[in-house]
Amino acid sequence: MRVLLLTHSYSPEHSPPQRRWTQLIRTFREIGWDIDVIAPVAHAPAGRRTMPRSVAGKAFRCDTGQYGERIRRAPYLWHPTTRLGRFADQCFSAAGSVLAGLMGRKPDVVIATVPSLPILGAGYMVAKLRGVPFVADMRDAWPDIARDARIVQGSAKSIAERVIVALQERAELVVTVTYGFAQTLRDRGMRNVATISNGIETAARELLPPPPADSERLEVLYLGNHGESQRLETVIQAASLASDSVRLTMVGHGVQRRQLIALAEALGAPVEFHEPAQGTAEVMSYYRRADTCVVSLRDDWKSFETTIPSKTYEVLAVGRHVTGIVLGEAKQIVEESEAGDVVPSNPQAIAQLWKELASDRSRLLTGTSGRDWVESNANVETLGRAYAELLKTVAAGPAR
Repeated sequence: MRVLLLTHSYSPEHSPPQRRWTQLIRTFREIGWDIDVIAPVAHAPAGRRTMPRSVAGKAFRCDTGQYGERIRRAPYLWHPTTRLGRFADQCFSAAGSVLAGLMGRKPDVVIATVPSLPILGAGYMVAKLRGVPFVADMRDAWPDIARDARIVQGSAKSIAERVIVALQERAELVVTVTYGFAQTLRDRGMRNVATISNGIETAARELLPPPPADSERLEVLYLGNHGESQRLETVIQAASLASDSVRLTMVGHGVQRRQLIALAEALGAPVEFHEPAQGTAEVMSYYRRADTCVVSLRDDWKSFETTIPSKTYEVLAVGRHVTGIVLGEAKQIVEESEAGDVVPSNPQAIAQLWKELASDRSRLLTGTSGRDWVESNANVETLGRAYAELLKTVAAGPAR
């Protein structure tokens, strides 16, 4: 099998699609498949290249990845870290990805992974031009999120939704990361749907010792995207309400980061902001000092009832308590794993939980329950082999 993947982010960047597909590609390579990746020159999260060209890649140059995959880079557009800037960049890179996807040997199947919607269209175009099956890897609940977020308005909204649905319907296979969104698509009449959830390699994540039994304050960590989807202003407001017993550390980047910093300063909240962590060692250093880790999605977007933040699996794997501000399947995972507490998305409720954890630190001792759940339900090798079976079926044609 020869697989061509189009993605808007790949190594050496650190991002959810990079983590998902690095893990899957390793499994595909282990079973002897040839993998080609089309991805923009590495430029996230700053909107410009900050690494040497030898690391970030050069447009249309082909390099070899960690597991022997071939990575061909698409050009990118320098942009500010705003929603409009990122969308313009994604459109530009998607156009370049079509050209890059026509280079090299013909694949057996083409996969495009979102949330970058332009790359979904690029993947479909490459598949049709090369005459091979197309697989849409829907890491988020599109077009539902676009509707909830009001990304487009009026008639443009209807057109955008129709385009996304049309691409899903024309794909030989749509892969979701949650069972809930797969069912949503089936309820709309789609039958070409399967679920391969996100996962994590537990062997690559240290199971941390429990937090200290005594401490002057509760160390709360949020590590991830600082965007509209997370509604992190409630977390900062909660830290302000519980300022006598809590310190909040926020690590990452996103379109809301500047506003969040301004809010923390205005409230005098005990919050530290740090740039995105680079590499596993730095990520683990943040987890090591944390008592509880926030996993958050806003509760006023219905699409998030079928969305699971990818960081959920990592927090469970390292053995840290989860402050879950989530709904649906994500809430179910935190409760099933018995590795944390789920709380409504309002500052008072979050602050109350943190005060309780600070006064009764025994509630932070989750043991191996989270890691055990991940090994049973989100093992990356098992997920990768299941994905491979799906792709073999797609490549074999409609008869299968």
